[in-house]
Amino acid sequence: MSDTSLTQPAAPRTGKWHDVWIQFRHHKGAMSGMVVLGLIVITVVLGPLLWHIDPTEIAMRARNKGPSLAHPFGTDQLGRDLFARLIAGGRVSLTVGVTAMLLSLSLGTLIGVCAGYFRRLDGPLMRLTDMFLALPLLPLLLVMSMLFRETLARSLGPETGIFLLIVLAIGLTSWMHTARLVRGEVLTLKEREFILAARSSGTRDGKMILRHVLPNVLSPVLVSATLGIASAIITESSLSFLGLGFPPDFPTWGRLLFDAIDQIQLYPIRVILPGVAISLTVLSVNYVGDGLRDAMDPRLRGR
Repeated sequence: MSDTSLTQPAAPRTGKWHDVWIQFRHHKGAMSGMVVLGLIVITVVLGPLLWHIDPTEIAMRARNKGPSLAHPFGTDQLGRDLFARLIAGGRVSLTVGVTAMLLSLSLGTLIGVCAGYFRRLDGPLMRLTDMFLALPLLPLLLVMSMLFRETLARSLGPETGIFLLIVLAIGLTSWMHTARLVRGEVLTLKEREFILAARSSGTRDGKMILRHVLPNVLSPVLVSATLGIASAIITESSLSFLGLGFPPDFPTWGRLLFDAIDQIQLYPIRVILPGVAISLTVLSVNYVGDGLRDAMDPRLRGR
């Protein structure tokens, strides 16, 4: 053996997340979705810093105007700038989607871990999950909105109260798939050697879950999180489109659709713009979720 081969430095070791990023980077759909989603997020977050028109400002002399330099997407029936309202609506819709996803993910992960790790809780928690899966979600959301809308609006204000209502309604009715997914992962992990070794050494259940179980179910939870954002945005848009979402002076993409549906034949652009925004956001989030799923599943790598 030559001396050069003995002195050659060893290849650097790469961690799991580095390998996941390399696999994710080669997923064309996921990278395209990330670029589109990044542009949408940057627009809705930084848009008010560059576009100073108030989305709620009424200018009756400028109503129903077409696209121009002053109003790139035109104005609505009250003279409000559609571009400013689209930016404000995107900020609200994305905030609702992320917040509802975090609530749903936390609840689903908690129930899934408890059901998978503690055998005595598995039956009751899974029956509860099946019961929620059997409920018609959209009618349930409509009933919740109608029952608690006025009460929360009077107590916390129309904007904060309805925001809290929609986030709670979506989060409390969309945790079931995450719970079933996490439960399956935990049941598999319980039979792994490092879990058995930790249990035999006297590790308590709480420490076992925090140090060994939760880090190993993080991958499917992240994938579920991306899909949960898309689902929450669609649900919020559906509620706003049905007139049970935010008030008229608090724009969301679904509320913009609801306000423009009566004039769709005269001004179709008012329906197309929020519809395209919702579609692009949901598609990009779904593509990112597909890329994460393929990158984190060793069985799918290289396809």
